[in-house]
Amino acid sequence: MRPRAWLGVLLALGLVAMIAPETLWAHGVSNRDAAFVRSVTGAVPAPFMYLGAKHMVTGYDHLLFLVGVIFFLYRTGDVIKYVSLFTLGHSLTLLLGVLAQVPANAYLIDAVIGLSVVYKGFENIGGFERVIGFRPDARVAVLVFGLFHGFGLATKLQELSLPANGLVPNLVAFNVGVEIGQGLALMGILIALTWWRTRIGFLRHAFATNTVLMAGGFLLMGYQLAGYVVNR
Repeated sequence: MRPRAWLGVLLALGLVAMIAPETLWAHGVSNRDAAFVRSVTGAVPAPFMYLGAKHMVTGYDHLLFLVGVIFFLYRTGDVIKYVSLFTLGHSLTLLLGVLAQVPANAYLIDAVIGLSVVYKGFENIGGFERVIGFRPDARVAVLVFGLFHGFGLATKLQELSLPANGLVPNLVAFNVGVEIGQGLALMGILIALTWWRTRIGFLRHAFATNTVLMAGGFLLMGYQLAGYVVNR
């Protein structure tokens, strides 16, 4: 990637971080959606399923991580295996975090989610082999980071004080929606990656692309850590 291209990408990331931090960098819940959730009484699975799908499709932290996870996965079976591990981790902590009211600082959890993006980009450029001489088990990493991704959303839902009446079916519906949204997003990512892999320049630009992915992860981390310091 040429120096001007690098500069353009980094400036674009920085600009987006400044003008749209609340909607872009975190598991944010809009005021309108939050008001709806607080007003709910009883089980209303359809709206919660929609909110779950919307969260995933607009969750840039999730999407960046998924890009890193499947970037070099060429076989359908491998894609299914790794995405299933992420789904398992995400679903467990989303449900248990809310139902058990597990306390955690949302900024710190979201900072770890930013770290997950950095991790995958670093792994994809062979960083671990260069630094420590071996690559940690990618399956374990995806599962563990999946736990943090789910817990990040759980901390936001805890803040909404969801009504107890209908809580379990609504949470399950929300989680189903998350997986539907993940499937839709994943299809788009796979189509784009599959097309790009047919181009001559894919491998030539893979290193630069994953370095930019890492830069996005560092921006996520920085924003969340700054929020933690300011709001302590």
